Amino acid sequence: MRSVIDIAVIGAGAIGRTHIDTLAGMPRFRLTSIVDPMPAGAVLAASLGIPCLPSAEALIDSGLAQAAIVATPNETHLPVSEALLRAGIPVLLEKPVAESLASALRLIAIADETGLPLLIGHHRRHNPIIRAAHAAIHAGRIGDLVMATVTCSLAKPAGYFEAAWRRTPGAGGPLLINMVHEIDLLRHFFGEIAQVQAIASHARRGFAVEDTAAVNLSFVDGGIATLCISDTAVGPWAWDLTAAENPARFPAHPVTAHHYAGSKAGLSLPDLTLWEPKGEPDWTEKLRPTVLDVIQADPYERQLSHFADLMDGSGTPIVSVRDATANLIVLDAIRTAADTGQSVTVDLSPLESLSGTVFNNGMGP
Repeated sequence: MRSVIDIAVIGAGAIGRTHIDTLAGMPRFRLTSIVDPMPAGAVLAASLGIPCLPSAEALIDSGLAQAAIVATPNETHLPVSEALLRAGIPVLLEKPVAESLASALRLIAIADETGLPLLIGHHRRHNPIIRAAHAAIHAGRIGDLVMATVTCSLAKPAGYFEAAWRRTPGAGGPLLINMVHEIDLLRHFFGEIAQVQAIASHARRGFAVEDTAAVNLSFVDGGIATLCISDTAVGPWAWDLTAAENPARFPAHPVTAHHYAGSKAGLSLPDLTLWEPKGEPDWTEKLRPTVLDVIQADPYERQLSHFADLMDGSGTPIVSVRDATANLIVLDAIRTAADTGQSVTVDLSPLESLSGTVFNNGMGP
């Protein structure tokens, strides 16, 4: 095991700052630099007593980092990550994996070619709540999935959109920024998605990207799910506003955002409440609630610990670049469905034709 890993954070925006704050409490890492061309990045670096570099190339030339967290706009994920990996620097890459399927497939090829750790930052997978829910679902506690409902109401302020990429198709919008998390969790819990239907609107904000969407999904193994998401709707019903994952940025309201109804029982999240009948299911009989046991932990810390383990040669990525690319394929299908008004079949064949690491079908640890 390495004693301390020198790491850089590339991109000092909101999620980059979350990683910077997390690193401060991680003894296995030492933050040696920030990469950001904007003045705010330089100010932050100065406050931490570390250098701020203008580009990934400058970071590589400096020799300051043994690893890097890439938290830059989506369209830069491929070129920045490629430069780092080819320079021998392992990468924790923020979701979504890339701005397009072509870029994501290219990144898979580069990761396979270099053989270096490339972990995609779907941090929720590292949350003990998600692990407990996954264990319960795969132990058969809810039976077969019948239906799921996921709500994500996020009233983002006007200042959030001052960054132009958040208003730009292929980079911004709640589908790519936020719903990708929900898609990842549903695949993790219930397997691959077969078909999608969607309606999207930009009526509230008037940007080129959507501000609100409703999506229906059907799963290969059965069951359906409905997801409603908006970055202009007021309400506490969203994972970010209920799960207490990032208390420095978001309050935690005592409500639920995910509801899974199976053939045996129901499960709500993030409160981990299992709703079971006393005998055979009967809608006239009261259900018994049981809160599943969980030991809380910071998913960002656990994600970084996992990244360090990967660098030490232990295990495989919990969220691989292939897994994250499958999420992107589902999102592309959702956008096509919203644009055409048609039901769209999810086609994962681009992944099946690739050599290299076996695609884990979203059902990792």
